Amino acid sequence: MADTVQGLLLQHAERDTPGLKYGDRTWSWREVVAGAAARAHVLRALADAAKPLHVGVLLPNSPEMALAISAGAIGGHITVGINATRRGAALAADIRRADCAVLLTDAAHLPLLDGLDLGDAIVVDTDAASWQEQVAAAPTRTDGFPVVTTMDTFMLIFTSGTSGEPKAVQVANLMVVMAGTVLVDKYGLGPDDVAYCSMPLFHSNAIMAGFAVSAASGAALALAEFSARSFLDDIRRYGATYLNYVGKPLAYVLATPARPDDADNPLRFAFGNEASDRDIREFAARFGCSVWDGFGSTESAIIITRTEETPAGSIGVPFDGVAVYDRVTRQECPRAVYDADGRVANLDEAVGELVNTQGAGFFAGYYNDERATAERLDGGMYWSGDLAYRDADGFVFLAGRTDDWLRVDGENLAAAPIEQLLLRHDAISQAAVYAVADERVGDQVMCALVLREDAALTPSELAEFLAAQPDLSPKGWPRHVRIAAALPSTATNKVLKRELRAQGLATDDRLWSRGERDRIYSEERACTTSS
Repeated sequence: MADTVQGLLLQHAERDTPGLKYGDRTWSWREVVAGAAARAHVLRALADAAKPLHVGVLLPNSPEMALAISAGAIGGHITVGINATRRGAALAADIRRADCAVLLTDAAHLPLLDGLDLGDAIVVDTDAASWQEQVAAAPTRTDGFPVVTTMDTFMLIFTSGTSGEPKAVQVANLMVVMAGTVLVDKYGLGPDDVAYCSMPLFHSNAIMAGFAVSAASGAALALAEFSARSFLDDIRRYGATYLNYVGKPLAYVLATPARPDDADNPLRFAFGNEASDRDIREFAARFGCSVWDGFGSTESAIIITRTEETPAGSIGVPFDGVAVYDRVTRQECPRAVYDADGRVANLDEAVGELVNTQGAGFFAGYYNDERATAERLDGGMYWSGDLAYRDADGFVFLAGRTDDWLRVDGENLAAAPIEQLLLRHDAISQAAVYAVADERVGDQVMCALVLREDAALTPSELAEFLAAQPDLSPKGWPRHVRIAAALPSTATNKVLKRELRAQGLATDDRLWSRGERDRIYSEERACTTSS
């Protein structure tokens, strides 16, 4: 097996099996490698040969995006994934921070760049006839490019920005090759398979669990923009046997009405991050496939994987060196102790930050951001910003991000366990728990809920459900409940709680509240989502 992405792709250069699918079109691997090489030649000619070549890609999940990423691998230059949901000065800052010499975009995204300071970046519209003509006239040979080594940077990928400004992670070839190889070996994937990728290719999940799987196995990469309603049609049309996801896509799909023939499809495996236990179980049963949910960040310094023994609510077993530490004392937190009702009795002590005690792991630092890198590697350990605790057997349970602590009546609460508890209700598709200011001191618990399509929930039904959960802390009862059609989220389906916190009670959504000492929510009108 090759040890660089360049090597992985070159192994398929003479293969005539499908390498890329989009809509009704299919490209062979021979065409993919040739098209990527042609683009690499054109990009080399455009840029200043005396400077490192960074090529930004502001594109949707399209053949041009996949070929641009492949061009970076074959041509030995660095591709920069530009978040297509960023706007204005923030978008320009990302492009400048990554030192993009060339920015590839399309006609749909080109207007986003009007009036922006992009530094010295050369903007190329890949829909323009001039670009197509240049590519068509370029050589397709794969020799003459720099030889890439294992630890060379393959891409700059920005973090999702759920808890602050996105930072550009330097993603080494090794990380991509290893991720793809592990998944290919686990599932036994090969050239006859089709890897369906509807997650945005500017993000690490799509690269590590989609693009890399295709490159490592020779499976065709089938591209789409995620849609819960067209998901199953895409799987059947492409003949997809594997898919990757991140965030809430399984919940979005499961929120649509089930059909008797849902399991009549070619999908065998789904791999991703951040799905709930319930969604993993229901997705596997409904679509007749295996679902494996892991935990890892763009930086790849914290890796946790589920085993067959993983208890409900846990994200699995951490790799060596991964632990839960108190940021103040710099000591490992004690393991969780449970009371008779299944609640963590020592939450204050047990919850800490997930760290890699052995250092950076595979994290090579943030590009052009020494301060953020130093903060992440404080004291020689990698601090993830994710709160968690471990049980006596070492299994990890997430408690949210470092800003997900709530202080209610002098008691610390973690958001993630309450969210998992809310998802036990069949009507609830998504749940976000966050703090709003108490009128006196500390916080009150607020939650935003999205219901499944055609599902109904009343205030009294929610109160009855919460009362029946023995492991819900009395302090964890939401004071305010917001029934939303959708939650604010990143392009990678991660909820932006900072927006929910900022909005507080100022919302046009249905809002239920209870008294300070009672468990009765106001407003008895049923709330039903529209289909």
